[in-house]
Amino acid sequence: MEYHNGPMGIHAEHLEAAKAAALEAGELLRGDFHRLGEVQFKGEINLVTASDHASQDLIFGRLSSRFPDHDFLAEEGLKKLGGAAFRWVFDPLDGTTNFAHRFPVFCVSIALEGEGRLVCGVVHNPMSGETFWAESGEGAWLNGRRIRVSTTGDLVRSLVATGFSYDIRETQANIAEHDRILLRAQGVRRCGSAALDLGCVACGRFDGFWELKLNPWDTAAGALLVAEAGGRVSDFEGGPVDIYRPEVVASNGRIHPFLLEALRTR
Repeated sequence: MEYHNGPMGIHAEHLEAAKAAALEAGELLRGDFHRLGEVQFKGEINLVTASDHASQDLIFGRLSSRFPDHDFLAEEGLKKLGGAAFRWVFDPLDGTTNFAHRFPVFCVSIALEGEGRLVCGVVHNPMSGETFWAESGEGAWLNGRRIRVSTTGDLVRSLVATGFSYDIRETQANIAEHDRILLRAQGVRRCGSAALDLGCVACGRFDGFWELKLNPWDTAAGALLVAEAGGRVSDFEGGPVDIYRPEVVASNGRIHPFLLEALRTR
């Protein structure tokens, strides 16, 4: 079994900075978990907590002080976009609804784009103590242990995951897709954090994942994790994934055609 905790490739400095920021933000969230403060609603079922903002401020402060020339994009209204060669894309608290209900499935997700491609990413679950990370060309890792996608080849033997958008009551988005795949797969899970779902695909816990109406901070780090773990990440047509498009299909590669077929069926 392969282990690695130290510097890796040409983006080792960026990766170590992202890991440090994610771990520190995770400690903040873990401390807030049992003393939840004010919850505000951005929509009927879309909420935000003071912890989202505190985590975002912490991550931005750490990374911007170390890399002042980089751009930043994050969920809670952070847009520092000046055309820099590098852009940090992060979600300070992915799984806010879980967090607000004290369901311990949420994470910090941080990724770095360099010249239009994902170069490193970190997903940290502060409640389980698990930290996923990946660097382009250097593989994917979980707490220092190299991870790889599953080898399941049949959708009927696959455990897959998905999620639903906050406007589901108006759009009905992903309900039909969910029902079709539910009837073809061994099981479908809805955990409430796309970043953690993608991490679970990368380490073989899930065989696949799909979702509509996502944002770049939901998928940036997780998409790199899956790719570096030997999996496949695409849009619903099977083309290259684009984190700025609101849909993603990720899998171990073997069941990818079956997922795409089920998603295309009308």
